[in-house]
Amino acid sequence: MLQNRERLDLLIAHYVSGSLPEPAHVLVGSHLEMQLSAARLAGVMEGFAGEALSAVPPMALSVRERRLNEIFASAAPPEPESRIAERSRFPSSLRSYAGKDLADIRWKTKLPGLRHHVIEKSEDVETSLLWVRAGRALPQHGHHGLELTLVLEGEFHDHRGNFSEGDVSVADETLDHRPIAGKRGPCLCLSVLFAPIALSGSTLRLLGDIIGL
Repeated sequence: MLQNRERLDLLIAHYVSGSLPEPAHVLVGSHLEMQLSAARLAGVMEGFAGEALSAVPPMALSVRERRLNEIFASAAPPEPESRIAERSRFPSSLRSYAGKDLADIRWKTKLPGLRHHVIEKSEDVETSLLWVRAGRALPQHGHHGLELTLVLEGEFHDHRGNFSEGDVSVADETLDHRPIAGKRGPCLCLSVLFAPIALSGSTLRLLGDIIGL
């Protein structure tokens, strides 16, 4: 879990710098909303970044008037949907990105006991919601690239340890695992996948996991 924690801290640093792709930015932002300790870490990083920026000598703006006119002519930001956020089961970052709440999700069955909903899919990334039946094991698999998984509700575990609500699993080419949903209830996750996964393990176990035994 220590390695996962270190990788997550690095992701938070990239979040603060604004260098993450939008799906990863949304996932990390949702994580910060769900875990106060992570939000505090991001605040400390933002403070350091602000100090570093204040030390940079100011530069003259050659098109000052034009830029000011553009700023004043821009539309005002939308009012926060406070009432919606209060009753939403999604973090506000995720709700804004998905454009809907949990009750409005149209699930598709991927395997027995496993449902998914694709929010965004392109050549570079697939962002989706996963719903896993309590106690169900997902087929053992490795990774051809980065996969980020945020637990929204419930929990799951693998050989690294337990991931509860607000936790983020950071998986890459070095990880081969078999996630198992907790037995106390379904596990709901946000997944950001930057490369395909590769099934692994014994054929007999894979068959059992695929049909949900």
